[in-house]
Amino acid sequence: MILDGKSPTGPIENTWDKHRFDMKLVNPSNKRKYKVLVVGTGLAGASAAASLGELGYNVETFCYQDSPRRAHSIAAQGGINAAKNYPNDGDSIRRLFYDTVKGGDFRAREADVWRLAQVSNNIIDQCAAQGVPFARDYGGYLDTRSFGGAQVSRTFYARGLTGQQLLLGAYSALSRQIKLGTVKLYPRTEMLDLILVDGEAKGITIRDLVTGKIRTHVGDAVVLCTGGYINVYNLSTNARGCSATAIWKACKKGAYMANPCYTQIHPTCIPQAGEYQSKLTLMSESLRNDGRIWVPKKHDETRPANEIPEEDRDYYLERKYPSYGNLAPRDISSRAAKEQCDDGRGVGPGGRGVFLDFRDSIKRLGEDVIRERYSNLFEMYERITDEDGYKVPMRIYPAPHYAMGGLWVDYNCMSNLPGLFVLGEANFSVHGANRLGASALMQGLADGYFVIPYTIGDYLAQTTPGMLKEDAAECKASMDEVEGSVEKLLSMGGKRTPAEFMRELGTIMWEYAGMARSAESLGQAIEKIPVLREEFWEDLKVAGAGSELNQQLENAGRVADFLEFGEMLCRDALNRDESCGAHFRVEHQTGEGEAERDDENFSYSAAWEYKGNGNEPELHKEPLTFENIHYAVRSYK
Repeated sequence: MILDGKSPTGPIENTWDKHRFDMKLVNPSNKRKYKVLVVGTGLAGASAAASLGELGYNVETFCYQDSPRRAHSIAAQGGINAAKNYPNDGDSIRRLFYDTVKGGDFRAREADVWRLAQVSNNIIDQCAAQGVPFARDYGGYLDTRSFGGAQVSRTFYARGLTGQQLLLGAYSALSRQIKLGTVKLYPRTEMLDLILVDGEAKGITIRDLVTGKIRTHVGDAVVLCTGGYINVYNLSTNARGCSATAIWKACKKGAYMANPCYTQIHPTCIPQAGEYQSKLTLMSESLRNDGRIWVPKKHDETRPANEIPEEDRDYYLERKYPSYGNLAPRDISSRAAKEQCDDGRGVGPGGRGVFLDFRDSIKRLGEDVIRERYSNLFEMYERITDEDGYKVPMRIYPAPHYAMGGLWVDYNCMSNLPGLFVLGEANFSVHGANRLGASALMQGLADGYFVIPYTIGDYLAQTTPGMLKEDAAECKASMDEVEGSVEKLLSMGGKRTPAEFMRELGTIMWEYAGMARSAESLGQAIEKIPVLREEFWEDLKVAGAGSELNQQLENAGRVADFLEFGEMLCRDALNRDESCGAHFRVEHQTGEGEAERDDENFSYSAAWEYKGNGNEPELHKEPLTFENIHYAVRSYK
């Protein structure tokens, strides 16, 4: 099937404005008749729920945490992009648009990316009005810094706590609507099924994580804002609770999964310290503004870092990509770091690390300036490694970080299932094959504050409110299905814990479908994952009961979903017989080791339809066309 993304036509500068005018509206008194279910309370979810509540809709919002403030958006560190051009350094909406399309290696829709760039400035105004304490320069104006893949300074920040501060702003807006009664919050709940009526999304089935009670919630539309699936690699920069469960349950009900092979490896993470640690720790990409990345020129160097003279250091990013240097995009910087370590010049335990050195910046600017910009990041690094980054270079290594793929959506952020909207990292829409740094926060807030309030109204204006009642047959069937799944997990009686299976799956994914992939490695992964999935359903052990707080049961369900989703990711990666962005097939690289696209055969978004375990998913394609930015070799030299 050829998919239609419903991108508006005409001059791209006018597409979003014209589209908003053409959409149908719901008048204020009628908004009260509609109920919207928002799953997830990170930046996308909290901003969407607050905005829809402010408009007058009845909103119910759900999160598995005990508070929306604990959403993983809080972990974002470095900043949020916007095209305000405060430094007067050549930025513009068109340049942000261009950098994002190029950064995604020409694998995203032009219209979606233009809209993102266009509304980016509104986000900064919105958040500043909410009291988000963005950094300011000496004159009191909002300050900016640079991120990878851009030659302008467009990233607004609050030290290394930008995600936390933005989330608190969205949370305050959400809390106001909860107080007013337009939004009802259900914390400590996990969505375990999507309820359809005649093919349209009208409800969800959740499990109360404290009592174990399973119940349904019905509405007129469902908005998924549940983040990405990068924990399929087990060790990642994401919180352990981040999972693919919500979007995977929707996929099993007919929603298409788009570009699951587009997974981002972040170059600036603290290296793994042990086999049994629960996650990896991100060090913000913003550190690369002032830190220089290098490895020793000599193999098996034994001298301490500070004793290695300048002539024996290889600042390899500055050498390979002189135009961008240490601010080369994440996918390129990650592969370059792996290349140095594979060559035997890595540092730290096991040789899996490179140096991030602030010596020159401290000498030029003074330690107080560096401390003012990044103090919490240096403190975090010292607590984890017991090393002082002001005195010795930090050690970093690439780690799984973000999912560019997600549920397929059209220009209105609606999936192929009518009534199912998907926002933020949970959808696939704007980042293509590689996300530029500081664009995740931008997308989440753009979708929640400035896109969904318009587009969901167009859908609701054409539907009758209250079509599904909680005592309907569809609700009972969904509850029975979920209860059966929970009982199955609890009754296995095997010997291995969910964590053991997750570690084994994560190892397969990293080794065979990680930073570098090949037809051979992906074929091996596709063979190994079903075998592991079979072992899971034969030898799983879940302690405790389903009628109580049971985190092992929660984890077992998430692992079961990852065991199914991981195979689809590998099939997508095998099908995409090219290299683009973060999807690096070793068979397709230039003589200098850079990604080599195949625009003739793979200039499309791959949307996969689930056909059941043991069956190959069906591929649907959405062709990509570029009328405003022409295909080019993605060079940062």
